[in-house]
Amino acid sequence: MQKILFITGSVNQTLQMHQIAAELPEFDCWFSQVFTDSPFLNFLVERTPLLNGTVMAGQFRENSERYLKNHGLQIDYKAQLNTYDLVVFCSDLIVPKRLRVKKTVWVQEGMVDKFTLLSKLVKAFKLPPFLCGNTSLNGSSNICDVFCAASAGYKQYFAKTGTENRKIAVTGIPNYDNLRQFLNNDFPHRNYVMVATTDMRETYRFENRPAFIKEAVKIAAGRPLLFKLHPNEDVKRAEREIRKYAPAGTLIYNSGNTNHMIANCCELITQYSTVVYTGIILGKKVHSWFNVDELKRLAPVQNNGGSAKKIAQICRAYINHRGTRDSFDVQKALSKKAPQFFTAQLMVNY
Repeated sequence: MQKILFITGSVNQTLQMHQIAAELPEFDCWFSQVFTDSPFLNFLVERTPLLNGTVMAGQFRENSERYLKNHGLQIDYKAQLNTYDLVVFCSDLIVPKRLRVKKTVWVQEGMVDKFTLLSKLVKAFKLPPFLCGNTSLNGSSNICDVFCAASAGYKQYFAKTGTENRKIAVTGIPNYDNLRQFLNNDFPHRNYVMVATTDMRETYRFENRPAFIKEAVKIAAGRPLLFKLHPNEDVKRAEREIRKYAPAGTLIYNSGNTNHMIANCCELITQYSTVVYTGIILGKKVHSWFNVDELKRLAPVQNNGGSAKKIAQICRAYINHRGTRDSFDVQKALSKKAPQFFTAQLMVNY
């Protein structure tokens, strides 16, 4: 039986990989957290806490592997147990050289960080893309054989930043391809201004959180406020800050279904968060540290939850492709009718 390795990262990325694997029941599917073959980086991962704020280690790996074990999925960390016919990546920022000889597919999980001067320098000097310290170069490495993008807007973006256009297929992304379903929910609150925070500080980036909270209070202009904390945040610190700078009675959630909360809000305030797309698709007024008009152009396609099946269709076609990498026609593979398998619907609270 042919084997596929799915590389996982955050819980959202892990859920996404699980959904794709569920559409490929005829293959032997395994999972591994993002890893590197660099002795130096492995030393940092295994012997120090310096990379605990990245998807390579710390709570990211713990949460991902907990999810995999809870769902009875096969784990092969660092691809040490098997030889694989295909590797599906959740990020192309770190692609071990020994896996580059395999057939590879990259799947977009959400928005990418802003392309900055540092991004340009790293790209220009052909340095390892993770040196940006963010996801700004995700999808632009041209390393993988196939790139699955959230939308036509993102396809243009990735082509502009370095990936060959012929490699990119617009498939949608599993976690954000059926957002209108969240309008039907039992979340008890409605008509509030919602604030979705990020984990910038936990991933070693600067944030002036008090200033952000004060700005949210100003935008709310007396309307009820609800803060939904990022899953990776220091909850005690975040709650303490919100209580200090936001009005009494402000609601704070560190768990629960973020999409349901957005569906019930009257206005959404974000920083660098993919959940802004939920607000855009559901017609909410949104605020973001990205240009909102640009976000509307990039918004993931809504295909009633069909993205995992489309990506699996490409994986199936490519793993059985007998020609060269360059001869694989990703658009033709996407247009073919896929075989039908029964797969369970997967959901997770973000």
